[in-house]
Amino acid sequence: MKADLHCHSSVSDGLLAPAEVARRAVERGLALWSLTDHDEVAGLAEARAVAEAGGVRFLDGSEISLSWRDDTSLHVVGLGIDPAHPPLVAGLETIRAGRDGRARRIAAELEKIGIHGAYAGAARHAGKASIISRAHFARFLIEQKIAPDMKGVFTHYLAKGKPGYVPHEWASLENALRWIGGAGGLAVLAHPLRYRISRDELCVFLGEFKDRGGAGIEVACAGHSAEEVQECARLARRFDLKASVASDFHGPGESGADLGMTPPLPGDLTPIWRDLI
Repeated sequence: MKADLHCHSSVSDGLLAPAEVARRAVERGLALWSLTDHDEVAGLAEARAVAEAGGVRFLDGSEISLSWRDDTSLHVVGLGIDPAHPPLVAGLETIRAGRDGRARRIAAELEKIGIHGAYAGAARHAGKASIISRAHFARFLIEQKIAPDMKGVFTHYLAKGKPGYVPHEWASLENALRWIGGAGGLAVLAHPLRYRISRDELCVFLGEFKDRGGAGIEVACAGHSAEEVQECARLARRFDLKASVASDFHGPGESGADLGMTPPLPGDLTPIWRDLI
């Protein structure tokens, strides 16, 4: 099955409106697709209508930001959720409420190194989105020619230990999994090799994730080498997790891969969608 279960729209930090991403999913020939905006569900109804009209099966989703062990930030994707489930809605609202304060602190840190107007610039790039994210700051810094591209921004300004980084407390693992499970969904660890933690720490996290009800891990991610796919596959086997596929598409010209451009899943793994469709 050609699937893509992790991407973003302008409701969070993507470039395209939910309907535009949905039309792209149809054009790209996806059979199964999920929109997973950061800490948000507002674009799902619009995306579903367009996707299903084009013959694409749609899963409601959201990518939830969580904090683990001090200020380590990780992301869990909830797939097959009920976007109207009251505890999920309330939990996501709580996360989003903290994002504006974080954005202002990022701008203040950038101001200290001579980068002025970052909050207003990021807000302009956010447009009607309910959040101002690091991606919006990155687009402002690229626009100002302070950095050449997204990788350059995060490498030199917004990653942990860099001038524009500020710690933030997101949802707890326990709460995130409770919201997803209560909404009838399955929790999947997003892009497991991207976090600034050791492989031993990742394994500790996955043990806790599995014990608390986590169901899957993204194995075939856009940009993964064959070796990285196999590394994620080994983690899926070790922790008895289902396998998911993810482009993490944010928009044309910005994302490294388009919708559906993911490596194939190893044949011995159980795809996460077996429990969702």
